[in-house]
Amino acid sequence: MSDPVMSDIGEIRMQVMWNRLISVVEEQAMTLLRTAFSTSVRESGDLSAGVFDPNGQMLAQAVTGTPGHVNTMAEAVGHFMEAIPREEMFAGDTYVTNDPWLGTGHLHDITMVSPSFLDGELVAFFACTAHVVDVGGRGFGADAKSVYEEGIQIPIMKFAEKGEVNRDLVRLLRTNVREPNQVVGDFYSLAACNEVGHRRLTDMMREIGLASLDGLGEFIFSRTREAMRERIAALPKGSWSNDLVTDGYDEPVRLAATVSVHDDHVEVDFTGTDPMSRWGINCPIIYSKAYACYALKCVVAPDIPNNAASLAFFTVSSPVNILNAVRPAPVALRHIFGHMVPDLVLGALAKALPGRILAEGAGALWNIHISVRPANGGAGRQAEVLMFNSGGMGARPGLDGLSATAFPSGVHTMPIEATEHTGPIVIWRKELRPDSGGDGEHRGGLGQIIEIAPTEGHEFDFSAMFDRVRHPPRGRNGGADGVAGAVRLDDGTTMRPKGWQHVPAGRRLILELPGGGGYGDPANRSAEARAEDRVKGYISESGK
Repeated sequence: MSDPVMSDIGEIRMQVMWNRLISVVEEQAMTLLRTAFSTSVRESGDLSAGVFDPNGQMLAQAVTGTPGHVNTMAEAVGHFMEAIPREEMFAGDTYVTNDPWLGTGHLHDITMVSPSFLDGELVAFFACTAHVVDVGGRGFGADAKSVYEEGIQIPIMKFAEKGEVNRDLVRLLRTNVREPNQVVGDFYSLAACNEVGHRRLTDMMREIGLASLDGLGEFIFSRTREAMRERIAALPKGSWSNDLVTDGYDEPVRLAATVSVHDDHVEVDFTGTDPMSRWGINCPIIYSKAYACYALKCVVAPDIPNNAASLAFFTVSSPVNILNAVRPAPVALRHIFGHMVPDLVLGALAKALPGRILAEGAGALWNIHISVRPANGGAGRQAEVLMFNSGGMGARPGLDGLSATAFPSGVHTMPIEATEHTGPIVIWRKELRPDSGGDGEHRGGLGQIIEIAPTEGHEFDFSAMFDRVRHPPRGRNGGADGVAGAVRLDDGTTMRPKGWQHVPAGRRLILELPGGGGYGDPANRSAEARAEDRVKGYISESGK
């Protein structure tokens, strides 16, 4: 007969080790934040980090990072294991790829995987991803006609073997990118990130006396499976569909999804979505799946740690379409529709769980890549500048939406000072956009107004990566739609929401980001809440 006290002590010990493992990967991610060269990583946290068992199953992820990176990385490690045989893995190795279909969906994201050995035995893998400022080609934009135009492609290969860096790969990188120091620096930062994870893990295992992670892994997965089964069992069973019309590039794009809740899993099917585009707005299924799973987990089990066992309860399928683009489709801006997938999936779940799902929000980040140079061949600086910006979230069933908040991506907004330090531009204005949140019992979050200009004697081209300009976020349960976004110059010239465009010297680019949809009947919003909206400047004197 087992001793219940000793059993309790054993379970507590396992929980402590699980928490310790999460702290290991969090330090792994913080290493990347502290050492990264690109502002997208060090300022915005556009990254992921995690630890995997020897079979390639994710044991734990860092809290720091984006769902798109984390959930694609969870699948990517398996591809690395298929490409590099076990007998060719050595201590001190680091493997790399930016393959959109095997990594995180586009060439700008670098995925690195490193085996972790303890006393000669493979005990784990560490993986991390980060968005780099440039990969060559046409630059970060939607204008390419195939992935071959979008930049250098790195198949799964060794960045380092037994601690020796592949110098040929480094030389190829330097020759093919516009910002070689930043890009190569980020590669070394990614490798250091995994190395720190390995050191902390082996320190932990020696301290505790573990020869492998088998026992801890089984504890993590069994507890996760048990909790997930309970959550799914409590959901209503059936199938519900939703569609979402987005701006697209030169014509609207319809996204469609059917969510089916079964006894032991939840399925998402993207049948009915529009075909692939000839522009670089296509999304590989690995990224669409990542955000579909994130949306489901936000509703089904937001408090259960994310690992291989929790993700296994969600399946995603799709015919070939814009959410399941196949090679050689251009995919540079895959994040636009990837970030729309949660609103698409949540809209279907709203029919199954009325009163529990937030309204639509801005969704896709308003990323802008700026290529700035001296005007008319004069003296000055050339630079590549990347900014991440967020519109408003949709209102929630019991609360107003969050303003200028990156849902679902979760990245931080880059500080103005850091952005201006990167290149010769001035951000004259960056503030909340009054009246942009949809009215309702609960108001949608506000978008932003951002005003950018080249410094004196400079001009710039910019890659627009914007949506919700022609199709604003929809309200829910009687709430009003959010206000659509807008892109223009300070002289009134209307600019396109996608594609490379020019801002001449002396002009300013004005971005008006969309607000989130409202939730519930506006007639039910309290007088106190409306008065507070006016006091805070969320609505103007002429607004509602």
